[in-house]
Amino acid sequence: MSSQMTPDQAKFLLALTLPTIKTEHATTMKVIQAIPLDKGDYRPEPVAKSGLELAWHIVAAENRFLSGICVGKLDFHTQPPAGFHQQLCKIARGLTSHFNTNVKQIEGLSGEQLAKSIDFRGMFQMPAVSFSGTFAKPYHPSSGTAFYYLRPMGGKVPSIYGESYDAAQARAAAEGKAS
Repeated sequence: MSSQMTPDQAKFLLALTLPTIKTEHATTMKVIQAIPLDKGDYRPEPVAKSGLELAWHIVAAENRFLSGICVGKLDFHTQPPAGFHQQLCKIARGLTSHFNTNVKQIEGLSGEQLAKSIDFRGMFQMPAVSFSGTFAKPYHPSSGTAFYYLRPMGGKVPSIYGESYDAAQARAAAEGKAS
């Protein structure tokens, strides 16, 4: 499968998707930061990724697709850093740093660069900018899976699209103490 896109269409698609990606990145960060480090090895079944492995997958995927747009090629050989289980906070900060760097670079790309075709593992090619809306979404299913791991891991579910139960409980407790 190969898609053709004009430079003007590529710039339009970027303008359409980038605000959502920026907003969803912040949402994903709340979920990743809510993973309790001492319970990060939780997995719902033996073949599932652990909570921290899932967090790493989210970090790597977001960076892979956004940086791939920047350089015109996807790199699928990213490995987690040694001791990443103990480094979740660093990983989260790194994700935001890479995200901001990639977004700034993407915003400066020409329409021609955004429309350039990028290969996805030999299965299909798409204009570079298409990977921003299709694959680089922080709200990718992996982020949703990490969200559902939080409570069984002993973590608190953050408010992301409205107040969560845990946030409501904390608010009620704070209001009860204040009165």
